[in-house]
Amino acid sequence: MTATHLFEPSRHLTKVNGSDYLEVKWRLVWLRQSHPDAAIETSMVSHDGNLAVFNATVTLPTGGSATGWGSEGLDDFRDYIEKAETKAIGRALAALGFGTQFCPDFEFGASVGRVVDTPIDFASTRGRRLVADGGDSERHIANVNQPATQRQLTFLRAIAREVGVPDANLDEQAVALYGVGVGELGRRDASAFIERLQSRRSTADLAS
Repeated sequence: MTATHLFEPSRHLTKVNGSDYLEVKWRLVWLRQSHPDAAIETSMVSHDGNLAVFNATVTLPTGGSATGWGSEGLDDFRDYIEKAETKAIGRALAALGFGTQFCPDFEFGASVGRVVDTPIDFASTRGRRLVADGGDSERHIANVNQPATQRQLTFLRAIAREVGVPDANLDEQAVALYGVGVGELGRRDASAFIERLQSRRSTADLAS
């Protein structure tokens, strides 16, 4: 591939909470320019009508591969099924190096902006709403964080076991991070906790 055809991620960055972020669509363009024959496989792991969980595996012709997981709920996006699949693909791509430097800590979504693909809709994510406040200023209004679903908690514990975190330690980590035990987590915090554990697995896959 000649230099004129090399993908330049810096030309496609967007700002999220003041940090550079490379959207999943551009990571896919990067992948196809670098490896046109790369394979992407996705599958829906679970769906209960309100929460969808996907995994995605990206395999390069050179032999490298990585798996990413993504979960989204109806409370977050109307098209949450598509978003969950997109998140899984984005995680797998980042684990292979496509946009890793623009996805801090493999956390595809900061505490305010839950980004999985374009268009970026901060106003509808995680129960927060941006409302006008008189003039050009804006402020955030946070809705009550609903209790985590049983499926979220089951998935959380399953992921924890995969990365070697026993239930007792999982409860301790939940208290340290969110101030409550696993059984008392809200949906937003449970989703964030799942992503933290998934990032450990993605990092382990990358290192193996």
